[in-house]
Amino acid sequence: MPLDLATLLASMIPVALLAGLIGLDVVSFPQAMLSRPIVGATLGGALAGSPEAGLVCGTALECLALESLPVGASRYPEWGSSSVVAGTVATVGTTDNGLPATGAFAVAVVVGVLFAWIGGWTMVKHRQLIARFARPRLDQLAAGSRNTVVGLQGFGMTADLARGALLGATAFLIGVPVAEAVHANWTLPENVSRAVVITCVAGVAAAAVWKDFHAISGTRRLFLAALAVGTALVVWGA
Repeated sequence: MPLDLATLLASMIPVALLAGLIGLDVVSFPQAMLSRPIVGATLGGALAGSPEAGLVCGTALECLALESLPVGASRYPEWGSSSVVAGTVATVGTTDNGLPATGAFAVAVVVGVLFAWIGGWTMVKHRQLIARFARPRLDQLAAGSRNTVVGLQGFGMTADLARGALLGATAFLIGVPVAEAVHANWTLPENVSRAVVITCVAGVAAAAVWKDFHAISGTRRLFLAALAVGTALVVWGA
Protein backbone atom coordinates (compact mmCIF):
# COMPACT_ATOMS: atom_id res chain seq x y z
CA MET A 1 0.00 0.00 0.00
CA PRO A 2 1.44 3.41 -0.93
CA LEU A 3 2.46 5.56 2.01
CA ASP A 4 0.42 8.68 2.72
CA LEU A 5 2.32 11.97 2.94
CA ALA A 6 2.43 12.09 6.75
CA THR A 7 3.76 8.53 7.00
CA LEU A 8 6.26 9.19 4.22
CA LEU A 9 7.62 12.26 6.00
CA ALA A 10 7.78 10.44 9.34
CA SER A 11 9.65 7.53 7.75
CA MET A 12 12.01 9.95 6.04
CA ILE A 13 13.44 11.43 9.26
CA PRO A 14 15.44 8.40 10.56
CA VAL A 15 16.61 7.55 7.05
CA ALA A 16 17.82 11.12 6.47
CA LEU A 17 19.66 11.15 9.81
CA LEU A 18 21.34 7.84 9.01
CA ALA A 19 22.25 9.13 5.54
CA GLY A 20 23.83 12.19 7.15
CA LEU A 21 25.87 10.10 9.59
CA ILE A 22 27.05 7.67 6.92
CA GLY A 23 27.84 10.59 4.62
CA LEU A 24 30.19 11.95 7.29
CA ASP A 25 32.29 8.81 7.00
CA VAL A 26 33.18 9.51 3.37
CA VAL A 27 35.59 12.34 4.23
CA SER A 28 34.90 14.04 7.56
CA PHE A 29 34.80 11.34 10.26
CA PRO A 30 35.68 8.57 11.02
CA GLN A 31 36.54 7.21 7.52
CA ALA A 32 35.94 3.66 8.75
CA MET A 33 34.48 2.22 5.51
CA LEU A 34 30.94 2.61 6.87
CA SER A 35 30.12 4.60 3.74
CA ARG A 36 30.78 1.69 1.41
CA PRO A 37 27.55 0.81 -0.46
CA ILE A 38 27.35 -2.72 0.93
CA VAL A 39 27.41 -1.31 4.47
CA GLY A 40 25.24 1.76 3.96
CA ALA A 41 22.54 -0.05 1.99
CA THR A 42 22.38 -2.91 4.49
CA LEU A 43 21.94 -0.41 7.33
CA GLY A 44 19.25 1.40 5.34
CA GLY A 45 17.44 -1.87 4.67
CA ALA A 46 17.70 -2.85 8.34
CA LEU A 47 16.23 0.50 9.35
CA ALA A 48 13.25 -0.27 7.11
CA GLY A 49 12.90 -3.79 8.50
CA SER A 50 14.61 -5.86 5.79
CA PRO A 51 18.42 -6.00 6.01
CA GLU A 52 18.47 -8.79 3.41
CA ALA A 53 16.95 -6.52 0.76
CA GLY A 54 19.40 -3.78 1.69
CA LEU A 55 22.31 -6.21 1.46
CA VAL A 56 21.31 -7.36 -2.04
CA CYS A 57 21.00 -3.74 -3.20
CA GLY A 58 24.28 -2.81 -1.49
CA THR A 59 26.10 -5.67 -3.20
CA ALA A 60 24.93 -4.43 -6.61
CA LEU A 61 25.97 -0.85 -5.81
CA GLU A 62 29.31 -2.04 -4.45
CA CYS A 63 30.08 -3.57 -7.84
CA LEU A 64 29.45 -0.18 -9.44
CA ALA A 65 31.45 1.69 -6.78
CA LEU A 66 34.54 -0.37 -7.58
CA GLU A 67 34.95 1.74 -10.72
CA SER A 68 35.46 5.00 -8.81
CA LEU A 69 38.42 5.67 -6.51
CA PRO A 70 38.06 8.56 -4.01
CA VAL A 71 41.39 10.37 -4.10
CA GLY A 72 42.15 13.74 -2.53
CA ALA A 73 40.09 16.67 -3.77
CA SER A 74 38.99 15.01 -7.01
CA ARG A 75 35.29 14.71 -7.71
CA TYR A 76 33.85 11.24 -7.19
CA PRO A 77 30.42 9.75 -6.37
CA GLU A 78 29.32 10.00 -2.73
CA TRP A 79 28.08 6.47 -2.20
CA GLY A 80 27.45 6.67 1.54
CA SER A 81 24.28 8.75 1.80
CA SER A 82 22.79 7.48 -1.45
CA SER A 83 23.35 3.83 -0.51
CA VAL A 84 21.42 4.24 2.74
CA VAL A 85 18.39 5.45 0.82
CA ALA A 86 18.85 2.86 -1.93
CA GLY A 87 18.81 0.10 0.70
CA THR A 88 15.60 1.55 2.13
CA VAL A 89 13.99 1.83 -1.31
CA ALA A 90 14.88 -1.81 -1.99
CA THR A 91 12.60 -2.88 0.87
CA VAL A 92 9.48 -1.74 -0.98
CA GLY A 93 7.44 -4.88 -1.65
CA THR A 94 10.02 -7.40 -0.43
CA THR A 95 9.40 -11.07 -1.12
CA ASP A 96 8.61 -13.67 1.56
CA ASN A 97 12.30 -14.53 1.96
CA GLY A 98 13.28 -10.89 2.43
CA LEU A 99 14.71 -10.31 -1.03
CA PRO A 100 13.82 -7.11 -2.89
CA ALA A 101 11.02 -7.19 -5.44
CA THR A 102 12.40 -6.88 -8.95
CA GLY A 103 10.81 -3.52 -9.75
CA ALA A 104 11.86 -1.94 -6.47
CA PHE A 105 15.34 -3.45 -6.83
CA ALA A 106 15.82 -1.79 -10.21
CA VAL A 107 14.60 1.55 -8.88
CA ALA A 108 16.83 1.26 -5.81
CA VAL A 109 19.94 0.75 -7.93
CA VAL A 110 19.03 3.73 -10.12
CA VAL A 111 18.40 5.88 -7.04
CA GLY A 112 21.75 4.82 -5.58
CA VAL A 113 23.68 5.69 -8.74
CA LEU A 114 21.84 8.95 -9.45
CA PHE A 115 22.17 10.38 -5.97
CA ALA A 116 25.74 9.17 -5.61
CA TRP A 117 26.64 11.47 -8.52
CA ILE A 118 24.53 14.28 -7.11
CA GLY A 119 26.24 13.67 -3.78
CA GLY A 120 29.62 14.05 -5.47
CA TRP A 121 28.55 17.49 -6.67
CA THR A 122 27.36 18.46 -3.17
CA MET A 123 30.75 17.48 -1.76
CA VAL A 124 32.44 19.95 -4.11
CA LYS A 125 30.04 22.66 -2.94
CA HIS A 126 30.74 21.67 0.66
CA ARG A 127 34.48 22.16 0.13
CA GLN A 128 33.84 25.54 -1.43
CA LEU A 129 31.69 26.51 1.56
CA ILE A 130 34.46 25.55 3.99
CA ALA A 131 36.98 27.55 1.95
CA ARG A 132 34.76 30.65 2.12
CA PHE A 133 34.33 30.16 5.87
CA ALA A 134 38.07 29.73 6.43
CA ARG A 135 39.33 32.56 4.21
CA PRO A 136 38.61 35.41 6.65
CA ARG A 137 40.32 33.39 9.40
CA LEU A 138 43.62 32.68 7.66
CA ASP A 139 45.57 34.89 10.02
CA GLN A 140 44.23 33.03 13.07
CA LEU A 141 44.96 29.70 11.42
CA ALA A 142 48.50 30.78 10.57
CA ALA A 143 48.99 31.82 14.19
CA GLY A 144 47.90 28.38 15.34
CA SER A 145 44.69 29.47 17.07
CA ARG A 146 43.17 26.37 18.66
CA ASN A 147 39.68 27.87 18.84
CA THR A 148 39.78 28.75 15.15
CA VAL A 149 40.88 25.25 14.14
CA VAL A 150 38.23 23.60 16.34
CA GLY A 151 35.56 25.99 15.10
CA LEU A 152 36.45 25.36 11.47
CA GLN A 153 36.43 21.60 12.01
CA GLY A 154 33.11 21.73 13.84
CA PHE A 155 31.57 23.89 11.13
CA GLY A 156 32.79 21.59 8.39
CA MET A 157 31.48 18.42 10.05
CA THR A 158 28.12 20.00 10.88
CA ALA A 159 27.73 21.23 7.32
CA ASP A 160 28.69 17.78 6.00
CA LEU A 161 26.12 16.13 8.27
CA ALA A 162 23.44 18.51 7.02
CA ARG A 163 24.53 17.90 3.42
CA GLY A 164 24.18 14.13 3.73
CA ALA A 165 20.88 14.36 5.59
CA LEU A 166 19.37 16.73 3.02
CA LEU A 167 20.58 14.51 0.19
CA GLY A 168 19.11 11.46 1.91
CA ALA A 169 15.78 13.17 2.53
CA THR A 170 15.51 14.25 -1.09
CA ALA A 171 16.41 10.81 -2.41
CA PHE A 172 13.92 9.16 -0.05
CA LEU A 173 11.03 11.45 -0.96
CA ILE A 174 11.65 10.76 -4.64
CA GLY A 175 12.76 7.14 -4.54
CA VAL A 176 10.11 5.53 -2.33
CA PRO A 177 7.00 6.78 -4.23
CA VAL A 178 8.66 5.89 -7.55
CA ALA A 179 9.55 2.41 -6.27
CA GLU A 180 5.99 1.86 -5.05
CA ALA A 181 4.57 2.91 -8.42
CA VAL A 182 7.02 0.77 -10.37
CA HIS A 183 6.48 -2.21 -8.05
CA ALA A 184 2.72 -2.00 -8.55
CA ASN A 185 3.03 -1.96 -12.35
CA TRP A 186 6.11 -4.13 -12.98
CA THR A 187 5.36 -6.83 -15.55
CA LEU A 188 8.76 -8.14 -16.66
CA PRO A 189 9.56 -11.71 -15.53
CA GLU A 190 11.59 -11.86 -12.31
CA ASN A 191 14.46 -13.84 -13.83
CA VAL A 192 14.84 -11.42 -16.73
CA SER A 193 14.69 -8.35 -14.48
CA ARG A 194 17.31 -9.61 -12.06
CA ALA A 195 19.53 -10.84 -14.91
CA VAL A 196 19.60 -7.39 -16.54
CA VAL A 197 20.58 -5.61 -13.30
CA ILE A 198 23.14 -8.22 -12.29
CA THR A 199 24.71 -8.31 -15.76
CA CYS A 200 25.10 -4.53 -15.80
CA VAL A 201 26.71 -4.26 -12.36
CA ALA A 202 28.87 -7.34 -12.91
CA GLY A 203 30.15 -5.88 -16.19
CA VAL A 204 31.19 -2.64 -14.48
CA ALA A 205 32.83 -4.55 -11.63
CA ALA A 206 34.70 -6.84 -14.01
CA ALA A 207 36.02 -3.84 -15.97
CA ALA A 208 37.19 -2.17 -12.75
CA VAL A 209 38.94 -5.31 -11.52
CA TRP A 210 40.52 -5.93 -14.91
CA LYS A 211 41.90 -2.40 -14.89
CA ASP A 212 43.38 -2.94 -11.42
CA PHE A 213 44.99 -6.18 -12.58
CA HIS A 214 47.13 -4.16 -14.96
CA ALA A 215 47.71 -1.13 -12.75
CA ILE A 216 48.39 -2.47 -9.24
CA SER A 217 51.00 -5.07 -8.46
CA GLY A 218 49.76 -8.16 -6.63
CA THR A 219 46.07 -7.52 -7.36
CA ARG A 220 45.59 -10.83 -9.15
CA ARG A 221 46.96 -12.86 -6.24
CA LEU A 222 44.82 -10.97 -3.74
CA PHE A 223 41.75 -11.36 -5.93
CA LEU A 224 42.23 -15.12 -6.28
CA ALA A 225 42.83 -15.49 -2.54
CA ALA A 226 39.72 -13.49 -1.68
CA LEU A 227 37.69 -15.46 -4.25
CA ALA A 228 38.85 -18.75 -2.71
CA VAL A 229 38.05 -17.62 0.84
CA GLY A 230 34.65 -16.24 -0.17
CA THR A 231 33.74 -19.40 -2.06
CA ALA A 232 34.78 -21.55 0.90
CA LEU A 233 32.63 -19.48 3.27
CA VAL A 234 29.61 -19.75 0.96
CA VAL A 235 30.03 -23.53 0.62
CA TRP A 236 30.58 -23.93 4.35
CA GLY A 237 27.53 -21.78 5.17
CA ALA A 238 25.35 -23.74 2.78
